[in-house]
Amino acid sequence: MKTITTTQDLAAFCHEAAKRAYVTVDTEFLRERTYYSKLCLVQLAYQDDSGADAVLLDPLADGLSLEPLYDLFKDHGVVKVFHAARQDLEIFYVDAGVIPEPLFDTQVAAMVCGFGEQAGYETLVRKITKSDLDKSSRFTDWSRRPLTDAQAKYALADVTHLRDIYEYLSARLAKSGRSKWVTEEMAVLEDPATYQADPDNAWKRVKTRTQSGKFLAIVRELARFRETYAQERNVPRNRVFKDDALVELASTKPQSEKDLSRSRLLLREARKGDIAEGILAAVKAGQAVKPDDMPQVDNNRAKLQVNPALADMLRVLLKAKTDDAEVAPKLIASSADLDALAAGQRDVVALKGWRREVFGNDALQLCEGQVGLAVKGQKVVTVAL
Repeated sequence: MKTITTTQDLAAFCHEAAKRAYVTVDTEFLRERTYYSKLCLVQLAYQDDSGADAVLLDPLADGLSLEPLYDLFKDHGVVKVFHAARQDLEIFYVDAGVIPEPLFDTQVAAMVCGFGEQAGYETLVRKITKSDLDKSSRFTDWSRRPLTDAQAKYALADVTHLRDIYEYLSARLAKSGRSKWVTEEMAVLEDPATYQADPDNAWKRVKTRTQSGKFLAIVRELARFRETYAQERNVPRNRVFKDDALVELASTKPQSEKDLSRSRLLLREARKGDIAEGILAAVKAGQAVKPDDMPQVDNNRAKLQVNPALADMLRVLLKAKTDDAEVAPKLIASSADLDALAAGQRDVVALKGWRREVFGNDALQLCEGQVGLAVKGQKVVTVAL
């Protein structure tokens, strides 16, 4: 088992990997104490009978540059295979502005191939390779050196089994004609916007019970300050202040550090210094927002006039269609999407791309009264009306 610690060795491995059709990739990282993930290990493998096909890459090694790896990621002749890739891709995008292309996510592919919703790597290893994984090193501090043999073996298993999983799923997709389905799904993962945390939109993640524009204006300014502060100092946003403290601050509207000292939920460190100054400035800015500039909650879905009977029929149709197609229902449409369809909305993901082929066309016909549902043997089918 080889660990790469020099740029020269990494370049040599990537040179060989570039000759292959695909390379499997995984990462180990830490994020408990930082805003951005700290990359601690990269696992890489390709298919090669020589045995020199799987390595550990130590990004913490002195003087090592990841540029050869990023060049490989940009090579469109090599498919980059991940499992549940989003967090891995965010690391590479934040570090170098690089998103591996072309990309193949085995978790998405497994959902398309009927392995259920968000199939875990361990499940796929067991079902496809008939092997078991040793998960004893799951809760490892990957920043510590040296790694033990057990840790190294655990890490490598995340890319060696992935080769068999990729080959199995890609063959199954090709046989069923569904490769384009996965390609469509990769578009979101390949979009840089997926990994950009915009402080201006941070307020939308905060759950509140009040939809007052004045209140939300303060929430928006507090969330913007927190996100910017956390990004600039690379600390978790909850280390600045938590959501419940943010909502409390928006309600109490503190005007001084003395007011902050009365907070029940604000961390002690946030009641003085830079954070306290930022909070007070954010509250002041939020109170000064003009009515036309106040944020508005999108209540369109909440105001939908949903036909409950039609929504239930759409759920039955979705189950029937996804059973026939052997694809996870959640990948086609959410419960909210079905309610939107039953309320007359048509700008939903279930009516686009391959989802329309599997479910959307029949769903529209059901909504428009052109087909009904009937039981035929053990199956639910559509019948023309």
